[in-house]
Amino acid sequence: MGSGRALQLLALAFLGSALPARVEADSYLAIVPQSPVLEVGTNFTATCVIINTSEVTADDLYWILFETTVPVEQYTKINESALNVTVAITREESEWLFCQCKKDVLFFQNNGKLVHGIYLQKGYVPGKPENLSCEAVQQQQYISTNFSCKWQLVGRQTAAVPTSYTLYAAVLFMQIYNETTQTNRANVKLGDTFPHHMTLEVWVEAHNKLGKIESEHLKEDSGWFVKPDPPSDVKVFSEKSFPTSLLINWTHLIPKERVKLTYQIRYRQNGTQNWTYVPPRDTATDIKSFRLQGLQPYQVYETQVSCKNARQGLYWSTWSTTATKRTPEARPASIPDLWRIIAEGDSASERRVHFICKDPVLANGRIIKFDIKIQDPKEKVKNRSLEWDSIPRSSQRTITDLKQIHLADQKSVQAIVTATNSVGKSAEASLVISEKARERPPVEELKVWPHSGQLWLEWKPPISTELSEYVVEWVSEGQTDWQKEKRNTRSTAIKGPLEKFVCYKVSVYPIYKGWVGKPASKEAYLEQGAPSERPVVRLQDKPGRNQALLVWTEIPQGSRRGFITNYTIFYTSGSETHEITVPANTTSYTLKSLSGNTKYDTWIKASTIGGSVTSFNHSFTTLIYAPGEMEFIVVGVSMCFLFIVVMTMLLCVYKKDVIKENFWPPIPDPGESTIGNWSPEYPLKAETQKDSGLSGISVLDVDVGDGKCVFEEDKAGLPLKKDKYLSEEHSSGIGGSSCMSSPRQSVSDSDEGGDMADTTASTVQYSSVVAASSGYKGQTPNAPPQQAFFSRSESTQPLLDSEENQDMLLQEGSRQSKRFPPRQPRFTDSADSAGIAEQQELLEPLDFCPLGEDSEHATPVDGQAADWLPAPAPLSSYMPQLGGYRPQ
Repeated sequence: MGSGRALQLLALAFLGSALPARVEADSYLAIVPQSPVLEVGTNFTATCVIINTSEVTADDLYWILFETTVPVEQYTKINESALNVTVAITREESEWLFCQCKKDVLFFQNNGKLVHGIYLQKGYVPGKPENLSCEAVQQQQYISTNFSCKWQLVGRQTAAVPTSYTLYAAVLFMQIYNETTQTNRANVKLGDTFPHHMTLEVWVEAHNKLGKIESEHLKEDSGWFVKPDPPSDVKVFSEKSFPTSLLINWTHLIPKERVKLTYQIRYRQNGTQNWTYVPPRDTATDIKSFRLQGLQPYQVYETQVSCKNARQGLYWSTWSTTATKRTPEARPASIPDLWRIIAEGDSASERRVHFICKDPVLANGRIIKFDIKIQDPKEKVKNRSLEWDSIPRSSQRTITDLKQIHLADQKSVQAIVTATNSVGKSAEASLVISEKARERPPVEELKVWPHSGQLWLEWKPPISTELSEYVVEWVSEGQTDWQKEKRNTRSTAIKGPLEKFVCYKVSVYPIYKGWVGKPASKEAYLEQGAPSERPVVRLQDKPGRNQALLVWTEIPQGSRRGFITNYTIFYTSGSETHEITVPANTTSYTLKSLSGNTKYDTWIKASTIGGSVTSFNHSFTTLIYAPGEMEFIVVGVSMCFLFIVVMTMLLCVYKKDVIKENFWPPIPDPGESTIGNWSPEYPLKAETQKDSGLSGISVLDVDVGDGKCVFEEDKAGLPLKKDKYLSEEHSSGIGGSSCMSSPRQSVSDSDEGGDMADTTASTVQYSSVVAASSGYKGQTPNAPPQQAFFSRSESTQPLLDSEENQDMLLQEGSRQSKRFPPRQPRFTDSADSAGIAEQQELLEPLDFCPLGEDSEHATPVDGQAADWLPAPAPLSSYMPQLGGYRPQ
């Protein structure tokens, strides 16, 4: 206990001595240490000491860090007047640490004397600089004394604790030059002149409030740090006698007494990316010219030169400006690149072969012309008698058209070509076109795909020991190009220029020692996009009621810009839109389940991997009836109507008697009717007299307006055609009573034709009563009196119009007299010829009084007994419908 107490007293004494002098005398709290600089990632311990008061103890204190109360677990009580706290420094931002009293009343009464804080600055210990490098550059003929260095920064730093760097350069430990900076580079001036052939030691020191550290020291000869300028005035020369070499010359300004230089040379063909370097041992000496050898004739080469200090110099100069020169021409070192294009000939058994050619790969000059000859490949020895055809090289294209021939399918041919430049002629190139039926087998499993801006091919070779090489051909829009590959090639990329959105037909031909085999072909795009041309959709013929046939134009090959993957058909009849997807090889489709008499809008979308394009809208209206439906209805109705007509006609034929009886009843011919005689005492029998004074029957007209019977004998003097009668008829049968029951106006005077009434629809009946008396109008007959009789007609025909016209009546009476023999009137005195002349008086009309239906006997008109007059039979049974006959 004693020793612990002593330690506490010693700590308090130390803290008391460490208290800052600037703490105010009336302040009750103080924190030790004041304004610390802390390293991020470490722990920090602070002590709060109570001074100048005894009202507060360590138990009344607490700590606040960054507006957060520090947990009690991090406190350490030293004694009643001192309290420690330990906190972890994790944040890079600087912050305040406060010590306060818990007694609020006492705290406010002392007006802030019971609170104290310190500002914590945070940072990192500086890191050791790495990769220090320094150089002294050339200025015309001298080396600059401005010595520049750079290094790589290591570690982290904060704004509160920044890191500074000081560059030191010492010359033979006699003089040290330095420069301080906040970045990773600095320059120092090494006196008035550069210290040639002297040792330089260079290093960098990093330092801040938390410490300092030095980099590795560079200690080298001053020439090791020199970086010279590139050679100037570089020139290249060609010599005609040396087509495979170029001579390079250059100059340098700095004297070799100051800096001895060594050089480096590189070159490449114009248009290529890879440089070829001359071995360093060939340029290690102090030279100012060099000859490049092993170059290709008639090729443009780019050349550059650089240099450095020959005495263990570290830095090469930058490359000089590029010098360009073409090598001289030489005889072509390779054969022409010969190929052919085969198309269909004019006949089915003929081919059209077009030979084309490129310059030799090693043309060694500008090709002037090509020489070609065609011969039979079966000839073992070349036919030297054949003439060569000279074809000038095309100046516009890299491909020259040589010759075109027509070749039968059963024949083969060999083409031999040479190329010539200004120096000489190349070796011969040969290509054999075999018979069509004997072509060699193709490659297998050809694949073509785009990758990294190129079209790549892969295939399996045919099994043959005669295989010598391959020809890769690509054709687009009538343009053909090709390249040759070695026999052991299995995959390659097309090296020629290709365009995006263009379809290429890629083919691989195996070559069997000059004989061309069958090709394997695929179509491919370098890159696909949306078609540049819209498909045009339309209707095929007219739309139906429930369906419509859509057809669309196929997008031309040059406008597709990719492989068509599918077509999507859209059609709408309002707010609802339907879509149908069909394969790419489809150019027509039938829309089904449509509504009749409805307007539809339709369009089509053509899609590729790279996009799609939509056609313009096409509108159509479906029919009300489907094709043939109206014809079916018309034919059906017509057939039904025809069936009804046929059945009606058959019924009419089968029931013709019934129809005739109902629609056309039999009507007796008045010209063939007979007059029966009827009497109560005698039976009814026909008169057989050949001659009669009655050639006609007069119609009895009874005036329906008279209510009494009238008999006027004085009417005999009037003409019959002018007599007017009104009659009433009633038929009750033979032996019954007869009286006028239905009024009819039958005959009228010509002067009263306007008052004539039409006949009724019912049968009009007529009757005449002929009486044999003692005389007519007082005349005495010579013969004994005859029995009175009643005459009737069996006809039911209405009156003839001839009764109303006198002229027609006379004509009709004449015709009737011809058809029927005149009957003799029944008079007692047959010898009395006056009876014939007076027959008209005998037929004077007898007027009857209307009788009731129960009357059995008619009352005479003159009031006398009429027991001789029988009751008339029904007039419809005896009087003809044509009317009574009048005497001729």
